Amino acid sequence: MILSIPSSTKLCTCSTAPRVSAPHSIPRISFSVKSGYAGARRRSRTFSPLFCSSNMWGVAEMLDDKKSSSSSVAAAAAVVASNSASNQHDLSPPRTFLDARTEQDLLLVIRKEVEAGRLPVNVAQGMEELYHNYRNAVLRSGHTKADEIVLSNMADVLDRVFLDVLDPFQFSPYHKAIREPFDYYMFGQKYIRPLLDFRNSFVGNISVFNEIEKKLEQGENVILISNHQTEADPAVIALLLESTNPFIAENLIYVAGDRVITDPLCKPFSMGRNLLCVYSKKHMSDDPDLLDMKKRANTKSLKEMSLLLRGGSKIIWIAPSGGRDRPDPATNEWYPAPFDASSVDNMRRLVEHAGIPGHIYPLAMMCHEIMPPPAQVEKDIGEKRVISFHGVGLSAAPSINYHEIASDLKDPEKAKIAYAESVYSSVCEQYNVLKSAIQGKQGLEASTPSISLSQPSQ
Repeated sequence: MILSIPSSTKLCTCSTAPRVSAPHSIPRISFSVKSGYAGARRRSRTFSPLFCSSNMWGVAEMLDDKKSSSSSVAAAAAVVASNSASNQHDLSPPRTFLDARTEQDLLLVIRKEVEAGRLPVNVAQGMEELYHNYRNAVLRSGHTKADEIVLSNMADVLDRVFLDVLDPFQFSPYHKAIREPFDYYMFGQKYIRPLLDFRNSFVGNISVFNEIEKKLEQGENVILISNHQTEADPAVIALLLESTNPFIAENLIYVAGDRVITDPLCKPFSMGRNLLCVYSKKHMSDDPDLLDMKKRANTKSLKEMSLLLRGGSKIIWIAPSGGRDRPDPATNEWYPAPFDASSVDNMRRLVEHAGIPGHIYPLAMMCHEIMPPPAQVEKDIGEKRVISFHGVGLSAAPSINYHEIASDLKDPEKAKIAYAESVYSSVCEQYNVLKSAIQGKQGLEASTPSISLSQPSQ
């Protein structure tokens, strides 16, 4: 049984070094070790004795020079049998994903688990598709160890997906990243890292991120109002900030839709992030029979958020568009999806009612190339994962004060809309700078007086 956190709502649902095969002339000894996490399968490992068959002959002769030739023949036969068994072991199929040494091994384990009835066919198809798309993307990166990276990372991913199929993890309204006994946070970082072209990636206004960290150190709260582009957004943010602002990278809490905590291929990555789990407006009415349940679940999550903010030093990311950006059907150009003014206003009120100083910062992300969403919003869980190697961007602008904007507006509704538009406008401005730097190939020259670009350390 996978480590789980008790859930008060029904939201519904190690890294290993590249393996090196020993020469067939060296006997291999196999043993099994139980994994450190609860309910895991047995993992097989092998090691090679540091001697060879010729040395065994020498030792035998030294121990007893008077042994008969028949005894020598028996010893020789034993060595041959040992080597034969070793060869057979090397050729035996892998029992688990972590035993896989080749692409064929990984795919074989998927098919074996389907045949055994432990892996649903639709999940198996998604796993195979994910493997091929990830492999192709990493190979395009030109990394000298691309094959080893793909095998190691995908063995971990398929293993974690399969473990969750066997014993589904239940997310609570507020989920804290699982860092032990298995570190799901680093698992996600390791998987996404090879997809980022750091030479063509940029961070806007690193000074603002430094300011945010100081606010958090002082016990104040921060809300990042952002556009949303891919399932990999949390990993992209963390990878771009891990060397300069590690506290933000590891402590950021994401307001997450139900799809990332129910999709079998997405759940293991979500387990490594701090999440406030909600149902997106775009999917609230997908099943009318579940509408009331979804509303109750969202109410519980909002209460959790309110409690968190009262404790101070919290940083929360939310995309008030209610989903991922999509390209314009006519031009195929990507642009931040419009913000829902009520969602922005709800966050503002939660921050103000916490009784602790809080700040709202506009955040822009550009990373759709590495893992774009389907062209249209889909109701069914299990979307196709298109994956690419590409540059990405992240930028933050100074906080925007609601009362400075609302002071000249007597109508609360107009003030709410004006504030949301101001935040959205800042996100779009930053996005355009990132777009010029990455897609326009302008690099650092795309910087403006209000948006200073730098490059992240790898």
